[in-house]
Amino acid sequence: MRVITGKYKGRHFDVPRTFKARPTTDFAKESLFNVLQGYMEFEEDKTMALDLFAGTGSITLEILSRGCRQVVAVEKEPLHCRFINQYLQQLKENKAIVLRADVFKYLNNAKAESFDFIFADPPYDIPDLALLPDKIFSDNSSILKPGGIFVLEHGKRNDFSSHQHFVEHRAYGSVNFSLFR
Repeated sequence: MRVITGKYKGRHFDVPRTFKARPTTDFAKESLFNVLQGYMEFEEDKTMALDLFAGTGSITLEILSRGCRQVVAVEKEPLHCRFINQYLQQLKENKAIVLRADVFKYLNNAKAESFDFIFADPPYDIPDLALLPDKIFSDNSSILKPGGIFVLEHGKRNDFSSHQHFVEHRAYGSVNFSLFR
């Protein structure tokens, strides 16, 4: 796992082989963040971000490296949470909060928090993957600030182009991103 740009640019973190998580490829991550530059700026120390299904924390670290004010990383697996916390401690990074929680339960209870950027990289085979955009844009949810961006990483089987908040789709090899606003 490598940080693409920002204050941690070029830093590498070895992901243990025992991990079930599949980190977003460096190529896909770099391409996505190039696209995101047209939608928002991370460098201003204003952006509040949420990394759902944080896995290895690759996206959390990339966002922090780019100057995000704070990132909340939600991950259910204890081993993954420990890994993310370990490298945050190595970097002496205090702008991240790692929560060990089920993402869907977190979304149901996160009524007071709002984010400028939400990224979700669920396992491609989870049954509720298609429900994530509706959860984020639910009438009784204000988890995404007005004008904010939600990015969902998914497999090629999913098509979100008919969702009312869909903005665009990008594919990089087997990695697909749908952007919502």
